[in-house]
This record gives sequence, C-alpha cells and structure tokens, in this order.
Amino acid sequence: MLTPAQSSVTLSEEQHACLAAYRDDDLQLMALASAAKGRGLNRLEELIRFADAAGWRRLGLAHCVALRAEACRLEALLAESFEVVRVDCKLCRLPAEALVPGDRGVSCNPIGQALALQAAGTDLNIAMGLCLGHDLLFARHSHAPVTTLAVKDRLL
Repeated sequence: MLTPAQSSVTLSEEQHACLAAYRDDDLQLMALASAAKGRGLNRLEELIRFADAAGWRRLGLAHCVALRAEACRLEALLAESFEVVRVDCKLCRLPAEALVPGDRGVSCNPIGQALALQAAGTDLNIAMGLCLGHDLLFARHSHAPVTTLAVKDRLL
C-alpha cells in the first residue's frame, strides 16, 4: 500500500497537513474500508466483510440490556463466522448512587464493558443501543476499534 509520501497524487499544503495526522494503522483501516464496501450491502453485511478483510476473529458486542434479545440474535449471526464476546451494560451491577448522587437503581457500566472486552482480547467492538454518554465512554475506554451498529434514540 502506498503511504501519502509515496503517492503519485499532487497534494496542496493543506492536504499534506491533514494527511500528517494519519498513522500507518489509520491508512490500513481506510484501505480495508474501501475494500469492504459494496453496493447493496446492509451495515451488518459490511461489518462482517470489513472484519473478515481485517483478519479480525474475535468481536466484542457491548449492548444495552433493553436490547438483549436483539443482541443475542446478532451474536448468533456473527458466531457463524467469528468468536463473539457479548457483555450487557449492567455489568458488575454498580449502584447508580455510587456514580451519580441521588440516582437510584443499578447503573450502566460502559467503562466496565470496555474493560471486559479488552480482557477478552477482542479485535473489534460493536456498540449496540448504548445511551449517548455511555457510548462515548465505551468508545473512549475501548482498546479495540469501535463501530456503532444501533443507537438508542429515546424519541424514535
């Protein structure tokens, strides 16, 4: 694969400055994304093609407990080609008040989800139905790349 410096494309100073931010592994992901895309594929099919092209064998699935049935179904589909590690948001059953004074019940634990998937050695993590702030925390603490398959939209 050509690096930006080896490319035969003529670039402006601004383009060179933008490209300087890309590391070799970033460029590899960009190349894989180009190779994995295909017309008529849904997001799940594209994800499977991408993970396969990257040689990723162990996928992490971090999901909201409200989407447990859907997460189990996704796990079964992915398990046809990959090893899947699934973890729901109530991992460790942290008391909500321990994180947010005055809150009640059991808190979600997106950082715990990221740490559990790191301990499992996942190559790619999939976020499914996590709350907005929780998916941000999950992505920040994940050591593997993260893609979001489904978002939680409290209105729609």
